[in-house]
Amino acid sequence: MIIVPVKEGDNIERALKKFKRKYEKTGIIKELRARQQFTKPSVINRKKMAKAVYVQQLRAKEE
Repeated sequence: MIIVPVKEGDNIERALKKFKRKYEKTGIIKELRARQQFTKPSVINRKKMAKAVYVQQLRAKEE
């Protein structure tokens, strides 16, 4: 369960924004979308490798 502490006199839009941010961080929506269709393990591994290469290039660019 997601709990968002709301201070006295706090704006309802701000509380809603906090709730949405916490909900997104849990990854529930991402998992539901991933479960809607089957992805082959080879495709998953390919995506992981592409992401790792991308991150490595970003880190190399920083240095």
